[in-house]
Parts: sequence; structure tokens; C-alpha cells
Amino acid sequence: MKCLFISSVGDAGELDICLRAQGEGHQIKWFFPPGPRTEFIGKGMVERVKDWRAHMRWADLVILSDNVKYLREIDAWRSSGIPIIGATQEAARWELDRTHGQDVFRKAGIDVVPYKEFSDYDAAIAYVKKEMRRFVSKPCGDEKDKSLSYVAKSPADMVYMLQRWKKNSTMKSRFILQDFIPGTEMAVGGWFGPGGFSEGFCENFEFKKLMNDDVGCNTGEMGTCLRFVKKSKLAKMVLQPLEEALDKVGYVGYVDSNCIIDEEGNPWPLEFTMRFGWPCFNIQMALNKGDPIEWLAALAEGRDARNWKLNDTAVGVVMAIGDFPFSKMPVEKVVGVPIYGLDKITDDVHPCMMMRGDAPQEANGKIVTAPIDTTAGDYVLVATGTGKTIIEAQRRAYATVKKVEIPSSPIYRTDIARKLSRCLPGIQAHGYASGWTY
Repeated sequence: MKCLFISSVGDAGELDICLRAQGEGHQIKWFFPPGPRTEFIGKGMVERVKDWRAHMRWADLVILSDNVKYLREIDAWRSSGIPIIGATQEAARWELDRTHGQDVFRKAGIDVVPYKEFSDYDAAIAYVKKEMRRFVSKPCGDEKDKSLSYVAKSPADMVYMLQRWKKNSTMKSRFILQDFIPGTEMAVGGWFGPGGFSEGFCENFEFKKLMNDDVGCNTGEMGTCLRFVKKSKLAKMVLQPLEEALDKVGYVGYVDSNCIIDEEGNPWPLEFTMRFGWPCFNIQMALNKGDPIEWLAALAEGRDARNWKLNDTAVGVVMAIGDFPFSKMPVEKVVGVPIYGLDKITDDVHPCMMMRGDAPQEANGKIVTAPIDTTAGDYVLVATGTGKTIIEAQRRAYATVKKVEIPSSPIYRTDIARKLSRCLPGIQAHGYASGWTY
């Protein structure tokens, strides 16, 4: 099958499925905009193209890794009959315009966290001072800076951050202030096509902060623990009521709802993910038991290839280098670093910012310079492990991490999934995460 992968922002996580597709015998072309921070990704591994439009009619299947750009054009191609996995313009709004996304939940009969939208800082500051409660601030629109999604510890904390963003002119788009609701954060997603949801809902727990015990800045995701299940209480409450709306906007792809489950057992959806999601998709691949391209092609046709290994747990750990997640270090400092140990690993490493290069290595008792996989940026790879229990999957994931040797001291958390030993009993008492075993 001929597959065209399109990224408008250079999603390095897509390298993993490109390589897996090639391994299954498919022809691959991969586009993302050229730039100093992306020019080396996939070099010597996959064919990159400079113009995605020139290859649309060549492709049997088009796969979008994000929902940021080109959607108006791609919707026109979609209407011409080309099978496309990824967001339409309207589906992308569910994620990027948080106010609109909350309206989608409400129209489907799903309760949402009380919130208020703002377009200037002074009005938001006055609102927090008047209400004197904890809030969560989230940008509306295509905002790459993860630190702008901020959970305040107090009203004073929120006012300070709003004043800081105003002074630095940080937030360019509209934003919302959501009420803070204490509870356990849990997400659920599903793969949706013309035939509805595929078998297997992905219950998942993200670990977004840079350091152990959820300390440090928000990186988006340093690792995740997930599991595909046939029946999910959370999916029944916050995903399945959306089937009619998803079908109406012609969505084909992954939809995820991140929620807070409060102490009474009520699920409060916080936001949508209307795209693959990285590293979530890389970790999902550890539970995909067949050809991922044939599975995606079937999804686009309205068929369920049933590729998910149900009820097993997968844990994934992001391995990075340099000044991640800030990415201010000169590119030459994070490119070309050899990645040793990959010859000892089979399916448990998911390449991200990687390329083929030359580096010293041992051969027949001597040190020679020879081709090897090297870094192509600071977000290097995702290491995974699977098992019947969380602890089994976690141990296997970190066994994979230990086999990977990167000379520039890789950055990764050592506690992905650990806090679930505390979180699971509370939500399981309300019927969520049924069947999960720590």
C-alpha cells in the first residue's frame, strides 16, 4: 500500500509508524515543513518529501499526525474520495477551540466543568480576585507552549501567572479559566470511523510533568500507562454519547477525552484530543498485534480489523536529551549522538527524533566508525513494556530503558505509572478502570 504521512508541525513520533509500515512492506512518503530543528529527523531511514500535494493522488492512504494546518485543503481532497485518517476542520475545533469543545460535550448531554472565556488579562485577573477560588487556565487555539496550561495552587498563584503572561505578552489567543475540581485524572479514547468505534477503548493515565512525583514544568507527556478494554464505564459516559457528532463531522481517527473523576465518582471531561497524540500512539503500538497500515485502512473503510490486544497493560517512557523540553540548545548539540544498545531490543523502542549516522562502535574487538542510529533532536524515543499488570509492564518498560545507551545522559522519569497504586482503588470503587491490576 502507498502511504503518505502529513505533519504540519514536524511530529517526530510519526517516525515510529513510518518505520513499522516499511517493515510490513508498504511504500512510505513523509512530509513535514523543513526547518533547522526538523531537517535531520528520519534521515537515512524513510523518504521525506517537500510537497505533500504532489503525492496525494499517488497515495492509497493519507495519514495526518496533527490537526493544525492544511485542513481546508485536505477536506477538499477528502471529498474527492481519498481515504484520509485525521481531523476535518470542524473536528479540529473540538480540541483547539476549548470553548467550542465544551459546547460539543454539552450538546451530547455530558456535564462539563464550569468555566469562563477571556480575551484579555485584566478581565481574567479581576474575575479571579472576585471569585477567590482555585482555577485552571488553558489556552484556546493552536498553542504549542505547554506551560500555558496551568493548574493554580491558589487564587494568588493564578493572579501572579496572569500578570506574568500579560507582562511578557505570552498568550496570544483566547483562554479559559476552569474551576479546579479535585480528583483523579484519567482519560479514555477510541478509534472512530464510518463504522463507529473500533473494538477496544483506550483507558490511559498520562504523566505530564518533567520530573518524578509530578514536579517541574509541563512537557505535554513524559510517559503514559494505558490499556485497551472492550467495555469502559468512562467511555460509556464521555465518549460513546459523541458517536453521532463524530459521524456528522466525518471524523476518522483517534478521539480522546481527558477527565477528572471527583470524589463522588462524577467524570468531568476537560478537553479533547482529536489526533494521534504523542507519545500515546507510540505506546499504543506496543499493543497493536497486526499490520498497523492495514488496520488504519480498514478503519477508513468502516471495517474493524480488531488489531488491539485487549486487557494487557502498556507503559511508555519518553527518553530525551539536551535542554528538553525547552529546545533552545543549538541543533548541532543534539544531533548525531549515537544510540547504543538498540541491537538488543526488538519491538519496544519507538523512534522519534532519530536518523542514521556514523559513530564509533565495537566490532571484532576493535573500535570502528560505522553506520548506527543516532539522535536527530532532543525528543529521542519512547521505550515501552507490556504485561498483565501495571507493575509487570512498568518493569519491562524500564528494562528497555536500561538497554538504551546514549552518551549525553538521557532525560527520563523513573516513576511512570507508580502513583496508580494510590489512585486506582478510589476510582475503582466507583466502577472506573475495572479490571486494572497494579
